Amino acid sequence: MTQIGLTLLFLGIAAILLLGNILRADIVALMLMLALGLSGILTPQEAFSGFGRQAVIIMLSAFILAEGLRRSGMTERLGTFIIKLFGAGERRLIFGVMAASAFLSLFMNNIAAASLLLPSLSGVARRMKISPSKLLMPLAFGTILGGMATLLTTTNIIVSGLLRDATGTAFTLTDFAPVGLPLTFAGIFFMVLWGRKLLPAQSPAQRHKEEEESDDLLNTYQLSERLVRAEVCASGILDGMTLENSGLREEYNLNVIAIQRGKSTLPIEAKTVLRGGDVLLIMARAEDSIPETLKDFLNVLPSGEWQQDYLSTPDMKLIEAAIAPRSPLASQTLSEIRFGHKFDVKVLAVWRRGRSIRTRLADLPLEFGDGLLIQGTEKSLRLLRTEPGLILLAESAPSTRMTVRGWLTTLIMAATLVLAVLFPEQIAEIMLSGAVMMVLIRTMSMDQAYRAIDWRSLFLVAGMLPVGVALNKTGASTMLADAILSSLGGAGHLVLLAGFVLITVALTQIINGAAAVTVIAPIAIAAAQQVGMEPRSIAMAVALASSMAFMSPLGHSVNVMVMGAGGYTFKDYARVGIPLTILLIVILLIVLPFVIPLG
Repeated sequence: MTQIGLTLLFLGIAAILLLGNILRADIVALMLMLALGLSGILTPQEAFSGFGRQAVIIMLSAFILAEGLRRSGMTERLGTFIIKLFGAGERRLIFGVMAASAFLSLFMNNIAAASLLLPSLSGVARRMKISPSKLLMPLAFGTILGGMATLLTTTNIIVSGLLRDATGTAFTLTDFAPVGLPLTFAGIFFMVLWGRKLLPAQSPAQRHKEEEESDDLLNTYQLSERLVRAEVCASGILDGMTLENSGLREEYNLNVIAIQRGKSTLPIEAKTVLRGGDVLLIMARAEDSIPETLKDFLNVLPSGEWQQDYLSTPDMKLIEAAIAPRSPLASQTLSEIRFGHKFDVKVLAVWRRGRSIRTRLADLPLEFGDGLLIQGTEKSLRLLRTEPGLILLAESAPSTRMTVRGWLTTLIMAATLVLAVLFPEQIAEIMLSGAVMMVLIRTMSMDQAYRAIDWRSLFLVAGMLPVGVALNKTGASTMLADAILSSLGGAGHLVLLAGFVLITVALTQIINGAAAVTVIAPIAIAAAQQVGMEPRSIAMAVALASSMAFMSPLGHSVNVMVMGAGGYTFKDYARVGIPLTILLIVILLIVLPFVIPLG
């Protein structure tokens, strides 16, 4: 088999693995890199060249700089200020949320920007009686839109590196702004004027509620369908037995989530001793409800007047949290990480992809974006706040006071960005210098800097960049460019541009945008060079198209992040995302030729 054929075979296998979600994108990228090296298509230096590329250094530095800015307290202040400035009414609040998230994503990773605003935004939504479903998708879309206007976005960095390989020149920090800002403004105004009407009118709590209280977390997680009230029979086998030794959970899959003794609610602890007359609130699947063998010891009661207050007492409260990006909790079960023991809490339910999982949670592997309904004390809440792998919802994070070091960190960030604009050829060195300075002034330790880096994204990019080398080296990019050009029949530069934009947008909805542009950008640049088209224009179009991840939650991690908390379905993303994407494609095709002439 020829090297072109072998390269395309490897790409085809990688595409199947990505489209089928069989393996994670970063491991697929590393496998592809190794396949190209071991097959002899690339030399060892070429195969591992991704790890030494300027694009990887810029990404690594951007993660550390963004973490430093977050630790300074400046981003929290800016985000909270903008939300408060515009937060009066649904339309103004949506504008404020999108403006804040878009602004923050100019300087930091989209996920980081959304993580910063999500807790306080959930609290604002509840206080203003606005459904979270009206705000969380705009939050996600705002971060994606803002990322279009800066080089400091993963896909933009990748395309810039590929453009440098093909033409010798890369994009500067501000090159994306003349095209990206109009797209950002258009997206925000679309959501404010029309898109908000396409959003779900109700959150999960409102969809399933049976009472008037719209913020009833029990209804949000649909616990009413699984709750049973039962009284411990006096002198029965459970009378005088500790909850730990009762076997209710281990043997019968019955999860005791509240114990009432008279007018008081007892703590749910392993050593809590059950007494005759105690009323247990039990959560169980229909097939696991009180078995016949226990009915001599537990007397099933009418459902009664249980509400959120039944589980939320002065000593015990309900807490809602989400699994954060890059969380060490992801892929682990609650029992493996001893979640309940570590934080002194009980997980009552997990919200995942539009449905509530309420039983047999101990052995359920957690996923990024999962919503957790947690029962705990004020002490538990303080412990949960210290866990970086969790985002607490519906509460404002403790305010960060700006210190001298915080102001100095902000100054370093500003100086780094200014120097990167003035000296674009040294952008990697300048940004890495800024990141090192933040460590030297002790904004963060070196270990904290390492933790700030999204290593999955970094290995994905480092593994995929050699694909562009292979496509160019074997002539595969030229061959594929010829095929596309012949199919278009010399229809013109604008049609060619539109074709690559549509291909990129389609792929971005189903696979990681970084993987998509690594394959498409070299082909697009080769096609542009063959027909005498400006390579910078088509490279920028592909980069911006890869950020139009609005039609599916799979298109971007930030969409997955808000999916659970907002109660969104795939249809919700399609209903809002399709018209938004069409609008942005039209604006891109109109604006880009004026900023960078096509021919």
